[in-house]
Amino acid sequence: MIALALDVGSWILLVAGSFICVTGGVGMLRFPDFFTRIHAAGVTDTLGAGLIFTGLMLQAGLSLVLAKLVMILLFMLFTSPTASHAVAKAALHSGLEPQLDDVDDRSGVDS
Repeated sequence: MIALALDVGSWILLVAGSFICVTGGVGMLRFPDFFTRIHAAGVTDTLGAGLIFTGLMLQAGLSLVLAKLVMILLFMLFTSPTASHAVAKAALHSGLEPQLDDVDDRSGVDS
C-alpha cells in the first residue's frame, strides 16, 4: 500500500514538474522582451526541476541514488537563479533596456 502511494505521489510530482517546464518554454516564446523571457526561464526551470527531482527521489528510495539526487537538486537550486540573475545583470550593463508599458498612470490611456 505504501509503495502504491509513493508511486502515485512520484508520478504526480513528475507530471507537475514536466507541465511547469513546458509552460516555461511556452512563456519564453510568448513573452515580449528579454527580461520577461529570462524570468520565465529561471523561475519555471527552478520549480520544474525541483518537482521532477523530488519525484525521482520518491522513486529512488533510501539509497546512494537518493543522496546523488539531493546533491544535484541543491546544485540546481543555487545555480539556476544565480545564472538568471547574472545574465539579466549583464544585459542591463550592456545597454539592453526593459520594454516598458506606455500607459499614463493618471488616465489609464495609452500615451
